[in-house]
Amino acid sequence: MGIGSILAIYFIIWWLCLFAVLPFGVRSHAEAGVAPHPGGDPGAPVRLGLIRKMLATTLLAAVVTAGVIFLVRSGVVRLEDLPMPFDAKGY
Repeated sequence: MGIGSILAIYFIIWWLCLFAVLPFGVRSHAEAGVAPHPGGDPGAPVRLGLIRKMLATTLLAAVVTAGVIFLVRSGVVRLEDLPMPFDAKGY
């Protein structure tokens, strides 16, 4: 597995982890008891904390990517075991 493959896998895992981490710790204006700005949605977050979430995502994605690399290099998961597109009969 080359560095390009590892970076591509990390990029995909990073985005998946970001969407998993985004809802953690979010409090809406309604939950916090704070009036939203005029025209604002009461369900909008009071404080998003995006920098913290991006750092948490980076660490989580690094751990998950390391796990994927370990599974591939140890032979537990092989490319031959994964289904390939257009591999079914009739194509």
